[in-house]
Order: sequence, then structure tokens, then C-alpha cells
Amino acid sequence: MTQARFKIVFNGELMPEVALETAKDNLAKLFKSDSARINTLFSGSPIALKRDLLEDEADKYIAVLHRAGAKARKEPDLAASLSLVDTEDHNQNVEPAETMKCPKCGHQQDKAIECSACGIVIEKFLARQAQQEEAAKNAPAPAVTATATPAAHTPYAPPQAPVGERLPEFGELKPFTTDGRIGRLRFLAWTLVLMLVCAPIFGIAAAGFALSTTVGVILMIIVSIALVVVGVMINVQRLHDIGWSGWLLLITIVPVVGSVFSLLMLVMPGTKGPNRYGPMPPANTTAVKVLAGLWIVFIVLGVIVGIAMPTAFSGFEP
Repeated sequence: MTQARFKIVFNGELMPEVALETAKDNLAKLFKSDSARINTLFSGSPIALKRDLLEDEADKYIAVLHRAGAKARKEPDLAASLSLVDTEDHNQNVEPAETMKCPKCGHQQDKAIECSACGIVIEKFLARQAQQEEAAKNAPAPAVTATATPAAHTPYAPPQAPVGERLPEFGELKPFTTDGRIGRLRFLAWTLVLMLVCAPIFGIAAAGFALSTTVGVILMIIVSIALVVVGVMINVQRLHDIGWSGWLLLITIVPVVGSVFSLLMLVMPGTKGPNRYGPMPPANTTAVKVLAGLWIVFIVLGVIVGIAMPTAFSGFEP
């Protein structure tokens, strides 16, 4: 009995926690191909990466692609699994089928419109090759180094160039945006600076009540909105550093649960290396460490004041 054959299908889906550019870079190294060919894999349409595989071979391909970040799957390759078993009477009169060799991968098969191994439409491939050769005749010849070797026309050809934009080692700090990442200490330092800056601004806004109630209310509303907007930007960047979506910040408005979630934002470490929100934030400066440490001072002072005030007023009787 003929064993079932399988094909590897990919439609652009990624494995969890894998950035698009990281997956493209891994696939370029895996397939040893250029960026143009790798980008075609993420068009959203199912693409057969490999055909006519045994089940254990297909499982090995799937495991390698999953490690690279591509959420590929195996499907029965019905075209490869079909076979015609000739009977003794049939073999007496049937002439052998005309065979052909795929111009792309070299697979030997019966003459057909498509290659059963790499899936190309042969006439279209030959037409595209002719167009490329015609364009190459009109273009200046590129310089060839002594170590350069011609690449084979196959999805697994040696890499010609890095795929995608290479991310910098550290991200750029931008406090007034929801893009980027910040760590725990920088989150505490920026929050403290925001509070210290807003205190005198609120004082100025409160002074507007001396002019009129309307002016005072308008100034208070403007300052409050600015404080909330900047605070949201800082919190979203902290969530990005953990690898979470900024929309999770809405959990903080839920009673009790929001307090626990805010505590998690303070203690959860950031993702090592780049994630889908960008590269790692730069190392903490001395100023960041000092500002973050001031939170401990404020907490200790608050505890001391909280303990001392009831004791100071306990001697007064109504």
C-alpha cells in the first residue's frame, strides 16, 4: 500500500510572541533566500513550501518552521498520493507517459502544467525567466567577487542578502508617545518627574480661580487632561516592555483587580532582547536610579507620618 504523502502549507501566520521581522529573518536564513522571495510568503494566501513528503519528513519540516516563527501546517498532498496501479492487461497496450524536468527545482515527473515538487506553473516560470534575462541584457553587469558562486533557483538557495530592516540594539526614548519600551526603574523615574512637574502647574491653574471661577475650571481641566494623556503614554510603554498590549491598561480602572495589575507592572521584568514593540530600552542612567530610589524615601516618610499623626492627636480630647 502506498504511504500517504503530505505538503507543507504556510499562509503568513506567526507563532505566538514572534515579531514579523524576526520571523522573516529566520526564514531567510532557513530557506537561504532573498527578501523578495520571503516577502511573498506573507501575502496572506496559502503557499505550498514543500510537497510530496512522508509524514515523518513533514513533521520535521513543521518543527523547524515553528522554531523559526512561521505557523506552518501539514496537509495531505492528494496530487502526490494518487497513484495508478497498472493491471497486466493494461500494460500490454499502454505507452510510457512523456516525462519532463522542472526548470526551477529539477524534479523529474510526468509532463504537466505544474511541478508536483515546488508547485510552480511551468509556462509562467519560463516566461518570467525570459523577461529577467531580457532585462539583464540591458542592465550593467554587476561586479563579481572571487568567492561569489551562482545561486541555485530553489527556495533553499544560499542567502544573498539579509531580509528586513535590522533593529538597533537599543530603542530610542520618547516619553510623549505610546511607541517604544521602558523598564521598571525608568517607569518609576518618569512617573515621579511627571508628578513633580504637574504640582506647580496645578498651582498656577488654581491661581486662575482668583480671576474667575470659569478661568480656574478651564485651566484645571486642561492640566488634568494633559496629565492623564502623558501618564497613559508612560504606562503603555511599560506594558510594551513586558510584551503586553497597551490596551491592557484599561484593567487598572477595575476596582481591586486594577490595583493588582498596577503592582504587576512594577515588578514584572521586561522582555530580553527585541519583541514585537521594538528593541530593548537603553540601560538605566544614574539619574534614573536616583529618581526611582526617591520613591522608597517617599514611602518611608509616608509611613512615618501616618503613624505619627494619630499619636500626636491622641492627647487632644473633645
